[in-house]
Amino acid sequence: MEIKTNLVWRLLLVVAEVAIITYLDYWFANTFYSLDVMYCLPVIQAARLGSIRAMRRTDTQTSTLVGVICAVAWSGAEAAIIWPAYPVGAFAMNVFTRSVTFTVLGRVVTKLWKEREYSRKDTLTNLANRLEFTERFETEQLRSERSGTPYSLLFIDIDQFKALNDSHGHHVGDEALKAVSEILTDNSRNVDTAARLGGDEFVILFPETDAYICGILVDRIKAVAEKKFKSENWAISLSIGHVTSIGRDKTVDQALHEADENMYLMKKSDKQ
Repeated sequence: MEIKTNLVWRLLLVVAEVAIITYLDYWFANTFYSLDVMYCLPVIQAARLGSIRAMRRTDTQTSTLVGVICAVAWSGAEAAIIWPAYPVGAFAMNVFTRSVTFTVLGRVVTKLWKEREYSRKDTLTNLANRLEFTERFETEQLRSERSGTPYSLLFIDIDQFKALNDSHGHHVGDEALKAVSEILTDNSRNVDTAARLGGDEFVILFPETDAYICGILVDRIKAVAEKKFKSENWAISLSIGHVTSIGRDKTVDQALHEADENMYLMKKSDKQ
C-alpha cells in the first residue's frame, strides 16, 4: 500500500512539473528565452519510475503517456499564443512528432535504468546479486573500521534442494527459492543486505550486529523457514553458518568461506 501511494505521489509530481513548464513556456513565448527542452525532464522522471515498476520482465506505458501529455502541452502552449489563427494541421503534426520523440526518449531511458538496476539484482528473487553484495560488504567493513562496531554475515544453503527439483520439477524449485528470498527479506532490516549468490546459496549482511544477536536471527529465520516448508509440503530445510567481525580483517571471499565452514560444522553436528 505504501509503495502504491509513493507511485501515485511521484506521478502527481510529474504532472505538476508538466503544468509548470507549460505555464512558463507560454509566459516566455514572446521573449528570446526558450524552455522547450525542459519537457524532457518529466519524461525522464517517468521513465525512471517506469523502470522501477517494470521489474525487467514487463513493459510500462508510463513514460509514453507522460510523453504524449508533454507533446500536447507544448503544442497547446505554442498554439495558444496566436489562437485561433494557429493551423489545426500544424498543431496535430507537432503533437505527433513530439509524441514520437518523447516516446523514444522515454523508452531509451527506461531501458538504461533497468539495465543499471538489474545488473545488480538476481532476476528470479529480486535480491542483490554477488556484485551488489560485495560492494555493500566492503562499504560496511569501512564503516565498521571507523566505528569499531561489529557486523555479521550469514551463509545459507537449502538442504535437499536438488531432490525437490528432481521430484517436483524446476518450477517448484523456483517457488522454493522465491519463498526463501521472502523469508530473508521479511526477517531483515532495510539496512541489511540479503543476496543470492547462485543456485541455492544465499547470504545476509547484518551491519552493527554482534554474534549473540546474530544467533537469535539465525534461530528465527530457521523457525520461519521450517513452518513455510512444512505448509508447502517441501522436504527441504535451511542450513545456516555465520561469522561476526570488525573492520577489514578479512576479504569478502574469506568471510564467505568462514561462514560456509561454520555452516558445514553445524550441519554435521545436527546429524549426530
